Amino acid sequence: MKINSIIEFVRDVYKTDEFVPLHAPTFQGNEKAYVLDTLESTFVSSVGKFVDDFERKMETYTGTARAVATVNGTAALSAALYLAGVKRNDLVITQALTFVATCNALYHLGAEAVFVDVSLTSLGLCPVAMENWLSEHAELTEQGCVHKKTRQVIRAVVPMHTFGHPVELDELTRVCSKWHITLVEDAAESLGSFYKGKHTGTVGDYGALSFNGNKIITTGGGGMVFCKTPEQGVRAKHVTTTAKVPHPYEFYHDEPGFNYRMPNLNAALGCGQMEMLDTFLRQKRVLAQRYKEFFAGSEFNFVEEPEYAQSNYWLNAVICENLYSREALLAQMNEAKVMARPIWKLMHRLPMFAHAMRDDLTNSEFIEARLVNLPSSPVEL
Repeated sequence: MKINSIIEFVRDVYKTDEFVPLHAPTFQGNEKAYVLDTLESTFVSSVGKFVDDFERKMETYTGTARAVATVNGTAALSAALYLAGVKRNDLVITQALTFVATCNALYHLGAEAVFVDVSLTSLGLCPVAMENWLSEHAELTEQGCVHKKTRQVIRAVVPMHTFGHPVELDELTRVCSKWHITLVEDAAESLGSFYKGKHTGTVGDYGALSFNGNKIITTGGGGMVFCKTPEQGVRAKHVTTTAKVPHPYEFYHDEPGFNYRMPNLNAALGCGQMEMLDTFLRQKRVLAQRYKEFFAGSEFNFVEEPEYAQSNYWLNAVICENLYSREALLAQMNEAKVMARPIWKLMHRLPMFAHAMRDDLTNSEFIEARLVNLPSSPVEL
């Protein structure tokens, strides 16, 4: 398949000869009205009705016991890990094939990442690779699951639902239960994605979402912590709002907390976007089907949702034949002002995580050398 035909296809889908972004926000509903409401009310910061409304809308949509809004997705993941008991010098198993925010959240809690390979089915953490790494390097003790050599506690596992495609959560849950490890889902990219009927981020003890400007819905910046129980939700709200004890006028804080509160202004935008979510999901599934049909029979392998899941298809992607093919596709598309990008560099290739423990990462390296993301903004087709 000629790359020019891919460029022409994308331009035809978006009906433009101008620059085509990878994923642009879309505002078609009540977003402007709700944001203006906050300006008129003067409640634009951390107090206001839209924060509560946004959290309740998210609970209703996803089925999580409690949703707590935060200032961004990294803050949500950091809070989730803190609530899961991750401490300085702990080990946390995650994937090297992820966005850097996953590992930054660990780093700033003083924990160390362990990189385990991903599945070619989900592009996310592989339960078989995780089980194999634990069997070789870990043991159960009175302190919990510990690394045999360093004696560090392996406190949690953080799978990431890559591009909105859910990981194999049943299998990961089984491994976590066997090894007494807490499951924290990095669901930053997967609002609207379901694993066997359960929304991503609601299967583990905690989940974390992102509402950055390039996500399926946006609050400008923003995130959300999903909690398994109402009690966990009460604590999540407490520690993310500076651990302030309620009082009519006194300032008393009973533990070190985080100022991770989402401003009411951002939540207003989120409420408007939530009303459009079903429309965006429908449009993106139609777009994904168009891509699938276009690439059928070609040397480019379109990345589809796993059979066990329903993906939001946040970013569409193809697997190229090799690194040379990937580089040619990236260069020609971007030169034509049709945005395409590679997947992230594997985390152990970055200087701050180069020392991290890891397995052979065979699948991760295969995907890194071949995957290209294609324009994925919602569009009526």
